[in-house]
Amino acid sequence: MNRINYQKELDRILEKIVEEERRPTLLLHSCCAPCSSYCLEYLSRYFDITVFYYNPNITEEAEYEHRVGEQRRLTEEFESVSFREGPYDRERFFKAARGLEAAPEGGERCARCFALRLSRTAREAAAGEYDYFTTTLSISPMKDAQKLNEIGSRMAKAFGSRWLPADFKKRNGYKRSVELSAQYNLYRQNYCGCVYSKAEMERRSEGALQKE
Repeated sequence: MNRINYQKELDRILEKIVEEERRPTLLLHSCCAPCSSYCLEYLSRYFDITVFYYNPNITEEAEYEHRVGEQRRLTEEFESVSFREGPYDRERFFKAARGLEAAPEGGERCARCFALRLSRTAREAAAGEYDYFTTTLSISPMKDAQKLNEIGSRMAKAFGSRWLPADFKKRNGYKRSVELSAQYNLYRQNYCGCVYSKAEMERRSEGALQKE
């Protein structure tokens, strides 16, 4: 299967936006403030953005509150960017992950988690009549942009909204997000958010210590 260059897909859309001399609206699902930093810097040149923070996969409440607070704080640094927090419904995530608790990171459990978050974003984008919606998730070197864009496109069709294709790790996007995280003094977590990814992170850390 040929892999699509989603950065080039995004380039074509942005070129058309510039030609039309209008600023469309974008509902940007954000997984966390550090990942959104580069996306906001990049996309705010073209869109009026609403950051949509919907992450029921963050299963520890204190961790959730820390992350959402950082996201809200970062959003205030950008013009033409507003913030919306979705419901914190952890049980939806556990229901989606049921039967896949032992699956490795990046596998089917993660795909279901992406679908959960992007389906809600697509529905909100349609209800709010946003011109586009997308997610910051593709900035992570650990996330498969092909899979994310396939899910996003599917949800757009299901809810009657418009997906903005992207692979934000391209063109040193991840590197820039690290720089911006330092600039804004953002909390950078070392696991995705769910109890399963945290457990895997802890196992890897213990294994690395044992090798030393």
